[in-house]
Amino acid sequence: MIVTNTETIVGYEIIETKGIVQGNTVRAKHVGRDIAAGLKNLVGGELKGYTELLTESRREAMQRMLAQAQQLGANAVVNVRFATSAVTSGAAELYVYGTAVVVQPSS
Repeated sequence: MIVTNTETIVGYEIIETKGIVQGNTVRAKHVGRDIAAGLKNLVGGELKGYTELLTESRREAMQRMLAQAQQLGANAVVNVRFATSAVTSGAAELYVYGTAVVVQPSS
Protein backbone atom coordinates (compact mmCIF):
# COMPACT_ATOMS: atom_id res chain seq x y z
CA MET A 1 0.00 0.00 0.00
CA ILE A 2 1.44 3.36 -1.04
CA VAL A 3 0.87 6.12 1.54
CA THR A 4 1.67 9.77 0.91
CA ASN A 5 0.76 13.20 2.23
CA THR A 6 0.64 14.60 -1.31
CA GLU A 7 -2.36 14.61 -3.66
CA THR A 8 -0.55 12.64 -6.34
CA ILE A 9 2.11 9.92 -6.54
CA VAL A 10 4.99 10.49 -8.94
CA GLY A 11 5.03 7.80 -11.61
CA TYR A 12 1.43 6.72 -10.96
CA GLU A 13 -1.99 7.83 -12.05
CA ILE A 14 -5.12 7.65 -9.93
CA ILE A 15 -7.69 5.59 -11.81
CA GLU A 16 -10.34 5.36 -9.09
CA THR A 17 -11.18 7.16 -5.86
CA LYS A 18 -12.63 4.91 -3.16
CA GLY A 19 -13.30 7.58 -0.53
CA ILE A 20 -12.07 8.97 2.74
CA VAL A 21 -10.52 6.51 5.17
CA GLN A 22 -9.55 7.10 8.77
CA GLY A 23 -8.00 5.51 11.80
CA ASN A 24 -7.78 6.66 15.37
CA THR A 25 -6.72 5.68 18.85
CA VAL A 26 -7.32 7.23 22.25
CA ARG A 27 -4.51 6.87 24.76
CA ALA A 28 -4.24 7.81 28.41
CA LYS A 29 -1.12 8.94 30.17
CA HIS A 30 0.68 6.43 32.37
CA VAL A 31 1.37 7.53 35.95
CA GLY A 32 5.00 6.36 35.71
CA ARG A 33 5.48 8.32 32.50
CA ASP A 34 3.91 11.37 34.13
CA ILE A 35 6.31 11.26 37.06
CA ALA A 36 9.30 10.81 34.76
CA ALA A 37 8.07 13.67 32.55
CA GLY A 38 7.72 15.94 35.58
CA LEU A 39 11.30 15.21 36.62
CA LYS A 40 12.58 15.69 33.07
CA ASN A 41 10.81 19.06 32.96
CA LEU A 42 13.12 20.23 35.73
CA VAL A 43 16.33 19.39 33.87
CA GLY A 44 15.19 19.54 30.24
CA GLY A 45 15.48 17.00 27.46
CA GLU A 46 13.32 14.61 25.53
CA LEU A 47 10.31 13.05 27.24
CA LYS A 48 11.01 9.55 25.91
CA GLY A 49 7.95 7.98 27.51
CA TYR A 50 5.68 10.38 25.66
CA THR A 51 7.65 9.99 22.44
CA GLU A 52 7.10 6.22 22.63
CA LEU A 53 3.41 6.73 23.40
CA LEU A 54 2.95 8.98 20.36
CA THR A 55 4.91 6.60 18.12
CA GLU A 56 2.70 3.68 19.20
CA SER A 57 -0.42 5.80 18.70
CA ARG A 58 0.58 6.87 15.17
CA ARG A 59 1.38 3.27 14.22
CA GLU A 60 -1.93 1.95 15.53
CA ALA A 61 -4.03 4.71 13.92
CA MET A 62 -2.20 4.25 10.60
CA GLN A 63 -2.78 0.47 10.65
CA ARG A 64 -6.50 1.04 11.20
CA MET A 65 -6.67 3.52 8.32
CA LEU A 66 -4.81 1.17 5.98
CA ALA A 67 -7.08 -1.75 6.93
CA GLN A 68 -10.09 0.38 5.99
CA ALA A 69 -8.48 1.33 2.66
CA GLN A 70 -7.72 -2.31 1.92
CA GLN A 71 -11.36 -3.27 2.65
CA LEU A 72 -12.42 -0.71 0.02
CA GLY A 73 -10.07 -2.27 -2.54
CA ALA A 74 -7.57 0.60 -2.61
CA ASN A 75 -3.85 0.16 -3.23
CA ALA A 76 -2.84 3.65 -2.05
CA VAL A 77 -3.87 6.43 0.31
CA VAL A 78 -3.12 10.00 -0.70
CA ASN A 79 -3.33 13.35 1.09
CA VAL A 80 -2.74 11.74 4.51
CA ARG A 81 -3.04 14.01 7.54
CA PHE A 82 -2.67 13.54 11.30
CA ALA A 83 -4.60 15.38 14.00
CA THR A 84 -4.75 15.22 17.78
CA SER A 85 -7.33 16.30 20.31
CA ALA A 86 -7.85 16.10 24.05
CA VAL A 87 -10.65 13.73 24.93
CA THR A 88 -10.58 14.15 28.70
CA SER A 89 -8.03 15.12 31.30
CA GLY A 90 -5.08 12.80 30.81
CA ALA A 91 -6.29 11.22 27.54
CA ALA A 92 -5.80 12.27 23.94
CA GLU A 93 -6.92 11.04 20.54
CA LEU A 94 -4.59 10.64 17.60
CA TYR A 95 -6.51 10.65 14.30
CA VAL A 96 -5.20 9.98 10.79
CA TYR A 97 -7.17 10.34 7.57
CA GLY A 98 -6.67 10.37 3.83
CA THR A 99 -8.24 9.45 0.51
CA ALA A 100 -8.20 5.80 -0.54
CA VAL A 101 -7.47 5.39 -4.23
CA VAL A 102 -6.52 2.84 -6.84
CA VAL A 103 -3.37 3.75 -8.74
CA GLN A 104 -1.49 2.27 -11.65
CA PRO A 105 1.94 3.07 -13.04
CA SER A 106 1.86 5.92 -15.55
CA SER A 107 2.23 4.94 -19.17
